[in-house]
Parts: sequence; C-alpha cells; structure tokens
Amino acid sequence: MTDAAIALSGRTLGALLYYPPLSPNNTGLLSALTHTDWEREWPAVPELDVAAALIRSGLTAPWHDTLEATWQALFIGPYALPAPPWGSVYLDRESVVFGESTLALRHWLRQEGITAGQQGNDPEDHIGLLLMLAAWLAENNDRPLNTLLEQHLLPWSGRYLDLLAQGTDHPFYQGVAQLTQATLAYWQRERRVTPSVRELYR
Repeated sequence: MTDAAIALSGRTLGALLYYPPLSPNNTGLLSALTHTDWEREWPAVPELDVAAALIRSGLTAPWHDTLEATWQALFIGPYALPAPPWGSVYLDRESVVFGESTLALRHWLRQEGITAGQQGNDPEDHIGLLLMLAAWLAENNDRPLNTLLEQHLLPWSGRYLDLLAQGTDHPFYQGVAQLTQATLAYWQRERRVTPSVRELYR
C-alpha cells in the first residue's frame, strides 16, 4: 500500500511542479483535481482538506485565468524565481544550477541504471522530476527509493516548498506546496528514512 500511495502522489505532484498547467501532461490531471473527490485516494496526510481547498480555489475563476502565467513566473522567469526548483541551488555553496549535488545525483542515477526523464537540458534535480522518479521507483524497483529520498530529495525539499508557498499569492500553488510538504513527510514516515543532514545555502 505504501508503494502504491507513493506512486500516486509522486506522479501527481511531480507533474504539477514540472509541466506547464495547460500542457497535455496536466490538462487531464487538472480536470480530475477540479471535478473528482481525489482526496479519498490520497495518503492520509495532515491538513489534506486545507491543501485541497486551496488547490480547488486556484482552479476556478478568476484564479484559473492566471494559472499559466503564475507557473511561468515561479518556474521559468524572466525575473528571479522566488523558489528555484533545483536541489543544487540549496545544497551547493554557490547556489548554482548544475552544481556539485546535481553531478552527484547524475552519477548515482548512472550507477543505478536510471534515466531521469527530463526535457531538453533540464538539471536532473528538479523537484518535479525527483517526485516523478520516486513514483516510478515505487512502481518498478523500490530498492533505490530510500537513497533517493535520503540523499537527493528530502535534505532540501522542505526549504524549497516553504519558499514556494511564501513566494506566490496563487492559491493553487500554495496548496500544491502544502500538499507536497505533507506528502513527503508521509513518505519519510512510512519508508522510515532519515534524510541526510546538509547545510542549505538558500
């Protein structure tokens, strides 16, 4: 049951944080979040109702009209991102993209024979990619999953999600940030993992 819950939640949250909201990857998902009782299938996490209410609010007018522009501002630019979605920004002293922590993740993926599945030249340590990778591992080969969580995702994801929630007034992404934070805490508890203690630089 735990692996099924991780697969469901990781695939959903990863797509919401990686792909544009109106892309083919997300249009069906956004419809399901709007029109179904998806919370009934979600892992039992604290304040699920609060996060779900924010998400639904963000998918109705007038917020729905600003969803794509908000995603652009949060994940692409052109201005400075309030919460850069790449792990190396938080884990590397210089707070750079494609930093040493990204290279360490890339090396580990190669050792495990895993393909990250990013688009173009995106760094492998994008929060959305790592969530979808966790989902894939839960479904196909959960042996490396704890290492992914302990070493490459949980050490920085809490800081990122705090900044994401603070960096937008859009209820959809506030809700997604809250739901992701609570869901990752559920993963950590259910998998009994201990995140590596790392100094954060942002």
